[in-house]
Amino acid sequence: MKRLMNAELLRRENAVHTGTGGRSEENSGLGFRPAFFDFATQTIYPSRFADGRLAPFHLLDGLPEEVVIDRTPSGRVIAAKATLISGFVRNGFFYTRTAAARAAAEWVC
Repeated sequence: MKRLMNAELLRRENAVHTGTGGRSEENSGLGFRPAFFDFATQTIYPSRFADGRLAPFHLLDGLPEEVVIDRTPSGRVIAAKATLISGFVRNGFFYTRTAAARAAAEWVC
């Protein structure tokens, strides 16, 4: 069974990619914007606040209803589809966290 996208998964991914360039805090200066990619639909979803503004880091609250699995009574997103992965969008292209880290390391040198 695939893991749903949730806040705990995002925290673990951030921990794994600390210092690699695979986190928003480390690669935004290179034009990377946090986003989610849905493998099932091949759709990129820029990370957004619940009100629709672009977010500077990965947030679940701004995801569209078609990918949200569960919400709290107050409307916060608890989980999203298991087909979502977190990564980044740059110039219209999606980069996984690993690909963004690799690019950041190459472009900075």
